[in-house]
Amino acid sequence: MSAAPLFPSFDGLLSLSRHEGVDIRPTLLRVLTDLYVQAPTHSEAEKRQFSELISRLVDGVDDSTRAAIRAKLMVCADTPPAVAERLGLAINRPAPEPAIEFEAPRTETAPQPAQLRPKLTMRPNEAAEIEQMFAAAGSSERILILQSLEDSPLQPTTRPSPGRAARAVEALEMAAFACDLDSFAFELANILLLPAKAASAIVEDAGGEAIACACKATGMDEDVFLRVLLFLKPEVGVSVLEVFRLVRLYAVLTDRAALIMVAVWRGATLAKVRANYRPALHDDERRPARPAAAAPQRNRPALPGQWSASRSQR
Repeated sequence: MSAAPLFPSFDGLLSLSRHEGVDIRPTLLRVLTDLYVQAPTHSEAEKRQFSELISRLVDGVDDSTRAAIRAKLMVCADTPPAVAERLGLAINRPAPEPAIEFEAPRTETAPQPAQLRPKLTMRPNEAAEIEQMFAAAGSSERILILQSLEDSPLQPTTRPSPGRAARAVEALEMAAFACDLDSFAFELANILLLPAKAASAIVEDAGGEAIACACKATGMDEDVFLRVLLFLKPEVGVSVLEVFRLVRLYAVLTDRAALIMVAVWRGATLAKVRANYRPALHDDERRPARPAAAAPQRNRPALPGQWSASRSQR
C-alpha cells in the first residue's frame, strides 16, 4: 500500500476560486506551508513539488501572508533552497559538529614554511667563521655547507631589483665573453654590494662554488651561467665532469642559500675591517693619547748641611 502524497492536487480548488470569485490562494499557501513544516524530513520529490506550488502562489498573496510563511520556513531545517531564495531567506543551518579524533604524539617536528622560519641576523665574527670554513672546505663539504645554510634561520640579504639585476647579468655575460676577470669582479661587486677584494676572491676561487652562489644571487639563468662558466674560467671548461658538476650545483642551489652566502661575505668583510683597527696592546685603550704633563716641582728649602755640601761640590 503506497503512502498518500504530502500535497494533494489543488488544481480543482484553484479553478473553482476563479469561477466563484473567492481568492483562496492566501489560505491555500498557509495550509501548504503548515503541512510542509510539520514533517521532520522530506524526499526530493516532496521538496520539488513544494517549490513548484510556492512559486505558483506566492506572487499573488498579500504581504501579511508572505510574512507568515517566511517566519515558518525560516525556522524549518529542510526548506528547499529555491524557496528560500525566492522568499529572500538567509537560513543559517547549524554545521555538523566535527568528530573528535585522537592523534598519537608526534616525535618529529613538521618542517616550517619559509615565511614562518625565525630570522636571525649574523654577527660579523660569525660570518667570518662561515666564510673561512667555506673557503677551506672541499667540493663535497661546500655542498653540505650550502644545504645547512638553506635550513638555517639566518636572514638572507635582499635580492636586487629585477631591472637592475637584468642589466647586471648582461654586463656579467659580456665580461665573461671577453674573459675580463677584473670587469666581471667589478660588476659583481656593484650588483651584490660587495667590496672589491671580496668580489675578486669570488672570481678567483678555484672550486667554482663561490661564483655559482654569486651568480645565483643575481638571478642569472642556468644557460647564461653555463656560458659564463665556459668563457670566464677556461681551466674549468676543460673538464667536462667539472662543468656538469657546477651546472648541477647551480640547478639545485636555492636562492635563499645563495643570498645567505652573500650576507656571509659582507659580514666577513666587516669583521676584517674591525680586526685591522684593534689595539696592538692590551692597554692601548686605557692609555691617554697625550701623556699628562709632569706636575711642577716646588722649590723646597734646603735642609741644614745640604747648602754647604752643594757649595763644596762646586
